[in-house]
Amino acid sequence: MLLTNVAIEELQKALFVVVLPHVVAGLIGTKNLSYVGGDMFESIPPVDAILLKWILHDWSDEECVKILKNCKEVIPSKAKGGKVIIIDMIVDNNKKEVDEIIKSQLFFDLLMMVVVGGIERDEREWMKLFKDAGFTHYKTIHKLGARSLIEVYPS
Repeated sequence: MLLTNVAIEELQKALFVVVLPHVVAGLIGTKNLSYVGGDMFESIPPVDAILLKWILHDWSDEECVKILKNCKEVIPSKAKGGKVIIIDMIVDNNKKEVDEIIKSQLFFDLLMMVVVGGIERDEREWMKLFKDAGFTHYKTIHKLGARSLIEVYPS
């Protein structure tokens, strides 16, 4: 994906990495990068957009809805550019043949289930999470191998 000059300028404004306080203790940021101690289950600082990469597959549906609701509370409306960007798997249950991507997705599904009690979800399961968290729109891009990019928007 190519970034326009405007997109690059937007990315250079300010980035916040929100992680548990003990993880970011002592980390030093840069001009446009700050480390913030926080807990996505409790509260998230107000931002224009949130990136959740390889996060939601670690958690149950109930915990994902809680995380997504907390995200929705702090981002602006879709009209003002608010969104949650998710990089995770969307399992394709409609493929007629098993390829390497499907094998990888099934392996990760078992891994998440056994190790952390999480799950890899198909598009219908993702849609239910978004709806339950109060989001009204989403779009997906299936161009990242076994992963997909999902943008979720509030009303």
